[in-house]
Amino acid sequence: MTVNTKSYMSGFGNEFATEALPNALPEGQNSPQKINYGLYAEQLTGSPFTNPRATNKRSWLYRIQPSVKQRPFEPMKHSGMASSPFNELPANPTQMRWDPLPIPTKKTDFIDGLVTIAGNGDLFNWTGLGIHLYAANLSMSDKNRYFYNADGEMLFVPQQGLLQIRSEMGVIKAFPGEIIVIPRGVKFAVDFPEGDSRGYVCENYGQPFVLPDLGPIGANGLANPRDFLTPVASYEDSTKPCELIAKFGGNFWTTELDHSPLDVVAWHGNYAPYKYNLENFNTINTVSFDHPDPSIFTVLTSPSLPHGTANVDFVIFPPRWMVAENTFRPPYFHRNLMSEFMGLIKGKYDGKEKGGFAPGGCSLHNCMSPHGPDSATFERASNTELMPQKIEDTMAFMFESKYIMRTTKYAMDSKAYQKDYHDVWQDMPRKFDPRSKTA
Repeated sequence: MTVNTKSYMSGFGNEFATEALPNALPEGQNSPQKINYGLYAEQLTGSPFTNPRATNKRSWLYRIQPSVKQRPFEPMKHSGMASSPFNELPANPTQMRWDPLPIPTKKTDFIDGLVTIAGNGDLFNWTGLGIHLYAANLSMSDKNRYFYNADGEMLFVPQQGLLQIRSEMGVIKAFPGEIIVIPRGVKFAVDFPEGDSRGYVCENYGQPFVLPDLGPIGANGLANPRDFLTPVASYEDSTKPCELIAKFGGNFWTTELDHSPLDVVAWHGNYAPYKYNLENFNTINTVSFDHPDPSIFTVLTSPSLPHGTANVDFVIFPPRWMVAENTFRPPYFHRNLMSEFMGLIKGKYDGKEKGGFAPGGCSLHNCMSPHGPDSATFERASNTELMPQKIEDTMAFMFESKYIMRTTKYAMDSKAYQKDYHDVWQDMPRKFDPRSKTA
């Protein structure tokens, strides 16, 4: 793949312009009669043409072959993946948790290593999300495969192994602790240079992810725009036959190409992949008392109506100082309107000391399902001497949605499903004493 020496451009949602060959980008217009190097102009839109300018998403690609040069798609079976309306099983109010997926013993690429845990909404109406896990050890380049998703954008959260994505707009890499977002429709291939790899994928059917409003926080804080990185143009000039897989309408489809679909020599626009290092998150927290709501840890949000509710929020629980006085510092017991899917990239989560929530694992607490600290965490945090404490070497995250999540049959039948998860709360002692007014 022909790659620029400069790897990334900085900024969130910027108007970018990049070329892998000099003067490949047309000057002053998008679609001239003839383009340098014999390239074809092609527009890729991520929003309706009439969207307000602030939310209008599109990029112009200048490529060796136009995307129309492909054969008809054929249906493709994928036993592990599910999509909306997620009606295999009824929505379940029980608290649920899963062990990490095992790394496959046979050679498995990203596509074959995908499994769906839960989801909600209706992809045909641009609402909801699908939550998937991947465990793989083979690069898509080894099978000469490429992929695009017409149903939604994909947020990748690697947990083990370097994740490298070759896309139409350029090459983008992420280690555990970083994320990658691939917009709806962008063609790409997933490679695993380090072999055994595992992670999470949020398939967002709704509005594209944006940075949350900061409100009284002010002009700076949380995920700052300059820390998001978009790849520079690079291209593959190959006439080797390859497979292009599409996810469309909830199903997988396959076709054959006589060239690499990653043949974009130059592009400009604001619709492109990006990455973000979670260590750059400017954490906001209390410096007085009580445990603030987790919305202060929002990295990205896919907005919906009414204003202030999210189709999906991507939230993290990073290393941070805990200094609240006279306060139960771990997450308190709660029942939320929003449904919460959690994962763990590394370390331990401060609300669960009994174990069972391991890196690569996940949990689901649906709308109004009670959850909170396990009994060991509650006892320790209720009785410890409150000194400034830094939570280190941890990174948990959450996909939070206003829509109730339905699990897949695969998830509930999996050996990874912890049927005894609810036991972590069953030994909570009864402390009530009507004769004692003191804590």
